[in-house]
Amino acid sequence: MESVLVKDQPVEYQLPVGDTLLPLNELMGKKLTLEYQGEINCCHCGRKTKKSFSQGFCYPCFKKLPQCDSCIMSPEKCHYHEGTCRDAAWGEKFCMTDHVVYLANSSGLKVGITRATQVPTRWVDQGATQALPFVRVSTRLQSGLIETLFKEFVSDRTNWRAMLKGTADPLDLKTQASDLLDMNRSRMEALQEQFGLQAIAPVVDPEIVDIRYPVEQYPVKVTSMSFDKKPVIEGVLMGIKGQYLILDTGVINIRKHTSYQVNVSVTA
Repeated sequence: MESVLVKDQPVEYQLPVGDTLLPLNELMGKKLTLEYQGEINCCHCGRKTKKSFSQGFCYPCFKKLPQCDSCIMSPEKCHYHEGTCRDAAWGEKFCMTDHVVYLANSSGLKVGITRATQVPTRWVDQGATQALPFVRVSTRLQSGLIETLFKEFVSDRTNWRAMLKGTADPLDLKTQASDLLDMNRSRMEALQEQFGLQAIAPVVDPEIVDIRYPVEQYPVKVTSMSFDKKPVIEGVLMGIKGQYLILDTGVINIRKHTSYQVNVSVTA
């Protein structure tokens, strides 16, 4: 799903269907029918594949593309500097660029990293209701090393079921960020000495970003649905949060089904 964060308004969502974008916010309270056509086409090469790997790729692309390498999930393992990146040009564009280390509140406090150009999209995709960028770095590797320090004290994962049950209680992210920096001051200084003061720097006077979602009703029990088990998924749209459609029959992770060929119909 594509999203646009509008200040003081719920996130605006659109669902890519063929060559068009279906506005979702205006469909709240209407019945959606999502019918899987039994075909998955790799989002990179278009090849038909029986199974989607790494959210939309065929197996050959999964094994060879840099965006499917293990260092994408574990940025502290980035090996671009060793000359072994699967695609140096891709690495130069996506990894050797500014990243931010942030705190977010979705199902509770978590630490994460993202490219500077992915702010605030990354936070919306995770269903965060608050986010705070508090360290800026020059490369993906550096962001991963810092995240590794901080996740000794703060989780780096989102409890997606808890996130889909309601809005997280507000947190004082600025105090949490300040405490993390204080607790890791000597180790941060060691990384600055290794990479340079200009490469790793706390964000000066960071601002908390508040995010609202178009949700009319949260589920009491979260029931996950997938096209792999159920080719036709339908229900009344009750809300959208992160990459999930919340229906009165259950929830579906749209990003998980990237590259699935699906027909979408709407009835009042």
